[in-house]
Amino acid sequence: MVFSSVIFIFYFLPVFLVGYYASGWRAGALLVGSAAFYVWGEGAYVFLLGALIALNYAGSLAIDAARTRRGRIALLVALVVADFAVLGWFKYAGFIAENLNRALPSDPLPAIETTLPLGISFFTFQLVSYVVDVHRGTVKVERDPLRFAAYILMFPHLIAGPIVRYADIRDEMHADRRKSGHIGLGVQYFIVGLAQKVLVANTVAALADHAFGLEGTALTATAAWLGIWAYTLQIYFDFCGYSNMAIGLAFMLGFTFPKNFDYPYVARSITEFWRRWHISLSSWFRDYVYIPLGGNRHGQLKTVRNLMVVFFLTGLWHGAAWQFVVWGLYHGAFLMLERFGLGRLLERLPGPARHGYTLLVVMVGWVFFRAETLPEALTYLKAMFDPARLAAPDVPLVILLDAQVIAALVVGSVLAFPALPWVMERLRTARAEAPSEVLPARLDTRSVHALPAPLLAVGFALSIAFLVGSTLNPFLYFRF
Repeated sequence: MVFSSVIFIFYFLPVFLVGYYASGWRAGALLVGSAAFYVWGEGAYVFLLGALIALNYAGSLAIDAARTRRGRIALLVALVVADFAVLGWFKYAGFIAENLNRALPSDPLPAIETTLPLGISFFTFQLVSYVVDVHRGTVKVERDPLRFAAYILMFPHLIAGPIVRYADIRDEMHADRRKSGHIGLGVQYFIVGLAQKVLVANTVAALADHAFGLEGTALTATAAWLGIWAYTLQIYFDFCGYSNMAIGLAFMLGFTFPKNFDYPYVARSITEFWRRWHISLSSWFRDYVYIPLGGNRHGQLKTVRNLMVVFFLTGLWHGAAWQFVVWGLYHGAFLMLERFGLGRLLERLPGPARHGYTLLVVMVGWVFFRAETLPEALTYLKAMFDPARLAAPDVPLVILLDAQVIAALVVGSVLAFPALPWVMERLRTARAEAPSEVLPARLDTRSVHALPAPLLAVGFALSIAFLVGSTLNPFLYFRF
């Protein structure tokens, strides 16, 4: 069950909200509702998640109670290894066995096939961040097992993030929900995210799927560029839209989730891109991998090593396949180049040139991310940059370019930049209006504007109409 579904919007969510606000047992209502949401999609895997929650709850209490530093470290290592062992088995065991069989004679290892538990990458990272923060003393250990379970199992962020650290919402977990909710803001975020997902990402998905499904000489340069343009919009509006829906749901429940995207396509360097793209994941790797490895404090050689380790893991986190590893290392290489000279050269260029460089690097990277295999990615890139293939796209691709898809491409290309906030800021300044409600201190008020109710109503109505009238409703980050 995804947020952008009729079942969730008209059945699960209303019933849950009524029960949540009618109940005086906040953590219990959130836990029961989230468990029902997870069981709907995963069934028996809820017991695996429950076991991990119990293990990390007990382990964090033991870390807090340990009297020696050595004991605390031993407990922390045991918990982190256990958490990553579960993630490794389900997500990477088959990949490792397959590659070992290729490298060794006679296929010594049996094929390993596992079904990936829903949201395992996200809830594993949250469990690890929690126990590490308890060890560091940056968050007070949670002694209420229901609150801790509700934090991990909380359905808005469970399956696709953002990765929410307990320090971000601990006070809200202990607060009275009647004093901490931002219902109106939550509804706006949810509708905006729904429109991003359904009206843009879903609409351009068929174009991207067709282009990446072409083989050999059937893939012209024109078709390749149309396909990667569509996918560049699809991946952003799909994931950003889902993150905005999650943030909106959190507001409805009285929680403030961190921003996960900040118009990444306006970036003028790959370094800036990663400050704006999937912010919760980037900051997780910074705080729990890059800085503990030494960051940039021990010379250039170790800085390069640390960057490449982080982006190798970033690629591997997204999928157990070589094209994801290459995608991560590709981005890491550009960050390294910018840190050691290319960045200074970019600063001398005009803004449009820097922006064009960033978009080109990002779009080439998305080819590795979208392709099913590494050879397919290389074939696709060859078509993009082969002058001999500059020809009209094939007939099916032209047919897919109907008025609806063209509109989604144009509107998506505009809204991928902060055009709407700019317009709303001009209107608010002209009317000398103040924000209609006091926003949480952690939220950037400059990027949040109360959208007109008629605009939200139209966006919601169109999204529902598209959902009802279409069978295509993919969610890209389910595979991660």
